[in-house]
Amino acid sequence: MPELPEVEVVRRGVERWVVGRRIESVQVLDPRSLRRHEAGPVHFAQELVGAVVSDAVRRGKFLWLPLAAAPGAAPRDALLVHLGMSGQLLVKDPELPDEKHLKVRLELSERPGTPSELRFVDQRIFGGMVLDLLVPTDDGAPGGLSATGAPLVPARAAHIARDPLDPAFDADRLHDRLRRRRTGLKRALLDQSLVSGIGNIYADEALWQAGLHWARPTDTLRRPETHRVLEAARAVMERALAAGGTSFDSLYVNVNGESGYFSRSLTAYGQAGRPCPRCAAEGRASLIVREQFMNRSSYRCPACQRTPRNARF
Repeated sequence: MPELPEVEVVRRGVERWVVGRRIESVQVLDPRSLRRHEAGPVHFAQELVGAVVSDAVRRGKFLWLPLAAAPGAAPRDALLVHLGMSGQLLVKDPELPDEKHLKVRLELSERPGTPSELRFVDQRIFGGMVLDLLVPTDDGAPGGLSATGAPLVPARAAHIARDPLDPAFDADRLHDRLRRRRTGLKRALLDQSLVSGIGNIYADEALWQAGLHWARPTDTLRRPETHRVLEAARAVMERALAAGGTSFDSLYVNVNGESGYFSRSLTAYGQAGRPCPRCAAEGRASLIVREQFMNRSSYRCPACQRTPRNARF
């Protein structure tokens, strides 16, 4: 599944190529990709045609395009895009052949030197699109990372917490909430109602960088430790952004069809049996191990991420 940096790479591409353009026509090739839009494909197309994409916004792994009636007008609703396991947003020239798993095509107003189609491609059909009403944010801050910073968020995404790359993210507030929970640290980091955008890959990377075990009880965390793991998560994501994302699956590509390659720089996730870079640098011999976690895998160094006595697995 695309992680936060992948979605941010897509958001930046959409911001560059799509924002400010009018939607001229909509073609739905597979209604299953609109299953979250209860009013159906006809209503979806009717509502989109003529709308102007006023921004591209991301909170965690949620991406949405606010829609206005005219350039400069205030948006009332948004096109919310779920990438799911394999969803892609591609900006393409109409002359180029359709992708095998093309689901929805939006024709955009002409802009010199810019492709005029926004295509939603999804092989596994876990993603989709839906039109949703924009509502005010509960804290009055911008809905998410965007150019305009409007304090609006789609109603379906209002329950999602802010992510560590969000300028309005409050680390101290999260620490207080973690201290009230009786759960393991990684479980909490994956809880999108507490902090969004940290998936399995980046949780392992952040925990390794912070030197904390994934089963550390959250109610025992000290404030500096919470800040350390959040700063680590932010640093890992920023490195991934600089590298274009983390692609283990050829299905993930950005809006120009280019895959990310941050997977080459991972220090913990997927590195079972390899030396821990920190231990090696300090002259110790320790190998990264793979452990079972919530029906998936978790990776850590047993020497510098020691199991706490009161671990919550």
